Amino acid sequence: MWEIAEKCLGDGRRYPEIYQLNQHKLQPDGSRLHMADLIRPGWVLDMPRDAVNVHVVPADQPRTETLADHPTKPAELDGRTQSLDPPPVREEERPSRVQETERPRVQEPERPRVQETERPRVQETERPRAQETERPRVQEPERERPPVQELPEVPQEPPAHADPVPEPAREPAAEAEAGSEAGSEAEAGAGLGPGEYLIGMSLAAAGLLVALGRRRREQLWRRAFGRRIARPRGDAAAAEVELRIGADAPGSRMLDIGLRVLGRELALRGRKPPTVFAAHLSANGLDLWIHPPEPEAPGPWSAHDGGQVWRLAAHEGRMLDEQSVADAPAPYPGLVTLGTDAGGRVLIDLEAAQGLINIRGANTTAALAALAVELATNRWSDRMRITLVGFGDELTAIAPERITCAGSLAEVLPELEARADAQARQGQDVLTGRINARPDDPAWAPHFLLSTIAPSADEARRLALLAREGRRMAAGYVVPGELPHATWTWEVSAEGRSGIDALGFDVAAQLLPRRHYRALVELFRTAHEGEGEPLPVERELPVERHGPPAIEVRILGPIEITCPNPLEEGRMGLATELIVYLSTHPGGVHPVVLGGVLWPRGVQAQVRDATIARVADWLGVDSEGRPHLYADEAGRLRLGPDVRTDWALFRELVRRSHGDPAARAVLLERALGLVRGPLLNGRPRGRYAWLAADDLEYDVTASVADAAHRLCEIRLAQGEPAQAVAAVRAGLLLAADDEGLWRDLLRATHATGDPARLRAVVDALHRRAASHPYGGGMAPETEALIDELHPSWRVHSVPSA
Repeated sequence: MWEIAEKCLGDGRRYPEIYQLNQHKLQPDGSRLHMADLIRPGWVLDMPRDAVNVHVVPADQPRTETLADHPTKPAELDGRTQSLDPPPVREEERPSRVQETERPRVQEPERPRVQETERPRVQETERPRAQETERPRVQEPERERPPVQELPEVPQEPPAHADPVPEPAREPAAEAEAGSEAGSEAEAGAGLGPGEYLIGMSLAAAGLLVALGRRRREQLWRRAFGRRIARPRGDAAAAEVELRIGADAPGSRMLDIGLRVLGRELALRGRKPPTVFAAHLSANGLDLWIHPPEPEAPGPWSAHDGGQVWRLAAHEGRMLDEQSVADAPAPYPGLVTLGTDAGGRVLIDLEAAQGLINIRGANTTAALAALAVELATNRWSDRMRITLVGFGDELTAIAPERITCAGSLAEVLPELEARADAQARQGQDVLTGRINARPDDPAWAPHFLLSTIAPSADEARRLALLAREGRRMAAGYVVPGELPHATWTWEVSAEGRSGIDALGFDVAAQLLPRRHYRALVELFRTAHEGEGEPLPVERELPVERHGPPAIEVRILGPIEITCPNPLEEGRMGLATELIVYLSTHPGGVHPVVLGGVLWPRGVQAQVRDATIARVADWLGVDSEGRPHLYADEAGRLRLGPDVRTDWALFRELVRRSHGDPAARAVLLERALGLVRGPLLNGRPRGRYAWLAADDLEYDVTASVADAAHRLCEIRLAQGEPAQAVAAVRAGLLLAADDEGLWRDLLRATHATGDPARLRAVVDALHRRAASHPYGGGMAPETEALIDELHPSWRVHSVPSA
């Protein structure tokens, strides 16, 4: 599409205009456009009015006739131009049950310009290679987003027990890589295939990564010396890569802090919170669509459209102090993602329906699975209960404190009815009661029911009565089937569109298909494994045979590359990641694989090759004139022997310490002296997602912690507790979550005989455990050791939050 934009619009960067005109439109082969970089030969694309080298058709010609005039062979471009403006946009009014002002749905008009796509033909110029053997040019296979695979619609069986989904055929390039690199999953093309479902679940991804981090922190509590925590593989590893790429932690924070600030300000003013029936989160900020309109919004929020919209600008949201609302309750915990539009994410409030939400369509179960995951992991709620009926038993591993499962609606209806009666007797409005309560007050905690089982007539009647008199309750009910009493009808189409007619929404749906669901389940199952995996046996590395390296790649802390040549600042981030990946994969990497690593959402071959050539020019040549970045005879990219990482030197020093008892302490001290902070500290957000499917992160953390532990034991045995403390603190610079190192620090500090120093370490450990972003306190073994070494610590410590 970039090349079409260059040819027809004069600028490849205008390709999003073509994509927006053609998204989801029917093509001659029966498929539709879902991704901007996945188009097929023979497709017919509507073009902007200023396009050249296109066929011109009448603006009022039906699309079916246009498709019939263009068979699936490439078009013969005639060079004619057209200057007519496109027809005006038609607006179709949709009735709204939530507010009197109706919201329009925009219908894309048919455009007067048509371009039939053809395979890109790129004229490639030969340029000097890193060595005489040239890298092969590999044409990356074209892929199309597959139909969504649903979770099973079987009430009695959880999704993991359903019939397996056939695995998609692996592409030729990936198959060739698998054959030549049998031991490397990253290079074998392992992944979930096209679709970007988990990448698109940006808010849920942010919550899932926090939950995953909490489980892995608990794994580190039990990690044994010489072992690393269990690493996900296959689809589970690919799922984590997608989560890291797509996670929108700033957006999740803005929802959380911004809504709590709003609730607190309204409570201070004694005002009743408005009903928020939907929200829109974008790069520009957070919009709340409220009812009834209220022109006075408390700062930093501002009112727009006559008070129908309350807006928190992005720059205001970034400046909000998280600590200032630490005790403020979450006022709108039922906000969940409906889908995405061109500007951002559209959310609806399940509580605002004030009744049943009837979900139906081809992808209902995939939509419910995505909904359950986001509810279970979001940070803009406090206490919450989610009851899943007919699916989701495995999701309890993600959030056992929130999720319960049932086999039928009959099992849960009595409890729901009793809870609704208790809330009705309270008399106070839910929103008012919530913003004036404590965050952990169970009285206003919501309870959401998500069911894949259609209710019987009697069950549907009982569900409809749960929200009697149209009052807002701290509850939401999303069920399938034909429900005559539903307040909202939520349609999820086979094409991946999601809409609620009562609100006038039609957006790209947020879905969690079966294979991706299983990958998430396997990812969290791996994070519960306690035994771990043995660290690989170190082999000799020739890292000091020729003196200091010409180029050093430092990853044991802030990322640094010592290269004498200059590089443009704007290109440094990508070039650095390329070098880090190659330097940590000394066996060589094929350019196609490297492209998939650095550009996980896809890249043109010429862009990839130009980047590689630029980095090769930046690194230059060694003293003998050989390039530091070259392609070997098999076409794999490698770094020369004069490029060294601090990680390789660390491993070599540790390996030598095993065979030389006299110099063991000195070698370990040299190794730990290379550690300057967390692995790849300061890496840009959204980059280095490949670490999730790589051994590097797991091996480095465990190896540094083990080296610090060994050196601590050596120094304690030699009667040098101060040096033992220094050894442990060096390891904690990188492996701060390894609880075994904290226990080593406690023992070494106790051995110094200084009670004040021990008390300072205990207090620091306690504060860290109480404020850790992943939560969870500290390991029981650590608490027991503190009780032994410093029995009065509980009296002097500050209570945890």
